Amino acid sequence: MKRGNEGKRTSGSWFGEGAISCVLGLVCLMGAWIAERSGVSHAIVLTAYAGAYLFAGQAGLREAWKSLREGKLDVDVLMILAAIGAAWIGQPFEGALLLVLFSLSNVLQQHALAKTNRAISKLLDLRPQEAWLLRDGVTSRVAVEDLAPEDLVMVKPGEQVPIDGKVVEGNSGIDESTLTGESMPVSKGPGNEVFAGTMNQSGGLVVRVTRRAGDSALARMARLVEEAQREKSSAQAWLEKAERFYAAGVVGFTILVGLVGWLIIGMNAADAVYRAITVMVVASPCALVISTPATVLSAIGGAAKRGVLIKGGSHLERAAGIEIVALDKTGTLTVGRPSVTAVITSAGASTVDEASAEARQWLCFAAALEARSEHPLAKAVVEAWTEERPEASDFRSVTGKGAEATITGRTFLAGSGRWMTELGASGVEDLRAEVDRHQADGQTCIWLAERVGDGIQVRAALAMADTIRVDAAEVVAGLKKQGIRRVVMLTGDHPDVAEAIGRKTGVDEVLAGLLPEQKLDAIRELKKSGSVLMAGDGVNDAPALAAADIGVAMGAAGTDVAMETADVVLMGDRIGHVVFLIQHARRARRVLKQNLIFAASVIVLLIITTLGFHLPLPLGVIGHEGSTVLVCLNGLRLLWTGGTTP
Repeated sequence: MKRGNEGKRTSGSWFGEGAISCVLGLVCLMGAWIAERSGVSHAIVLTAYAGAYLFAGQAGLREAWKSLREGKLDVDVLMILAAIGAAWIGQPFEGALLLVLFSLSNVLQQHALAKTNRAISKLLDLRPQEAWLLRDGVTSRVAVEDLAPEDLVMVKPGEQVPIDGKVVEGNSGIDESTLTGESMPVSKGPGNEVFAGTMNQSGGLVVRVTRRAGDSALARMARLVEEAQREKSSAQAWLEKAERFYAAGVVGFTILVGLVGWLIIGMNAADAVYRAITVMVVASPCALVISTPATVLSAIGGAAKRGVLIKGGSHLERAAGIEIVALDKTGTLTVGRPSVTAVITSAGASTVDEASAEARQWLCFAAALEARSEHPLAKAVVEAWTEERPEASDFRSVTGKGAEATITGRTFLAGSGRWMTELGASGVEDLRAEVDRHQADGQTCIWLAERVGDGIQVRAALAMADTIRVDAAEVVAGLKKQGIRRVVMLTGDHPDVAEAIGRKTGVDEVLAGLLPEQKLDAIRELKKSGSVLMAGDGVNDAPALAAADIGVAMGAAGTDVAMETADVVLMGDRIGHVVFLIQHARRARRVLKQNLIFAASVIVLLIITTLGFHLPLPLGVIGHEGSTVLVCLNGLRLLWTGGTTP
């Protein structure tokens, strides 16, 4: 009985599929049983039993022979020896029943474990095989594999996106649930990335290809899961090493039981061998060795369906024991880009949505001016004004200070408070208190002023900040409910800004002003207090992610560095999946313990029953193979269920 992804029985066999061989073996067994009680010739009965042995046992015999050639004893060898022994003492029915149930058990395990592979490989089937190529104004259907970077592809409403790319024309909502696990559509427009296998819902899009089909996020996701399933957990690796010693011990114990029964207790040789063979069957560790891969592979597959890629069983095990969580600020606890949080005028501060007509007028002029600027904060101002705006002319940028332009015949300036002071602008003090309050809260303020005659008059100020994710505080609370002892925020940002965000999100500790190498040192220091999970964007956080016990890359659907560096990859951009990861890993650990305890208990119970109460071999076979199937199905539950995401 082979274990795991690399060791599952090959479905093909000498006489076709394993399931077909199992059925043929069962038919021969039933035929032999009926023939034996119908008084037909002994030769026909033996032929029927031989057919049962041949069909049901041929796969096990091949695996047993392979193991013996490698100098190993495993459960395949034990089962074949037990079946041969039963036939040798004149109990071919018991031996054939053993092989049929052993074959059935393997077929069921193979079917169950294959579901974890099919759940992921189906994602690749979701990707269209053809795409609408747009070239020189003409569209044509081409194979997705023929598309190259820089090609333009049309995606019509209701169609699936055929390949990774960036939108160059059109707006639409995209259902990315197949990739990220998120149920809500994501708005896409020019400049936004789209991914193969996702569903275009409402509007037509023109997409510029950025990756070939084989390098798409969907294809990389499938490859990662396949690699993860090949990586054994420490428990599985230990069990597989222990199996050969255990199997040798079973053989030795079987011989001892037979000799004691025959030479000491005085049983006849056939009865002593019968009991010894029963012991060999019930003591075989099938359920033990299958319980770990069944659980781990199902857990990895179940997490992948939620957009959480765990890159191996060892990472899943470590995630279950996390005590400290370190979260990067920018792009993890926050959305990763600034936005206008308040418009400040002499009348006070208000949000963009609640701003007065006067405040909205100044915001409109600021957006018109900043539309010509390349400053990092300019985009936030432009995005804050969603209505039509006038065009700016005579634009002039003043390096390190601000910019100036003419709008509807009036000259406006936007820049820092220091620049306004240097220019001797009036009205600065009217806004100073409110601006200072926002800056103390970690926000950045841009001042808007107008040239009036020979002077400059301040009109408004715009407060901006990298806004906190709406679920950030809930996620931190969720981590603490999971028993996480410390939640630490790591950032290279200014301490005042970091402390303000730390207070709002509820983290236990804030480490600010850190360079990438200092984040690495912080992770090493945290590891002295317990097992550490680090979540970041996978680019500038790469050293810290690699140093943590578990590195989690956020929003990595299109990030090569994150795919390579982190132990766990969140395909979506939702921090709540960190809570799900820990919940899911701990649930997998509980299921694994259940399986191991159950499997070991059944083995002990069956051995005691065999030695003390003369358990018949058929019942021993049913108990042994039944426990194997049960632990496999119990582990398989993780493929469909998991924790909740805040």
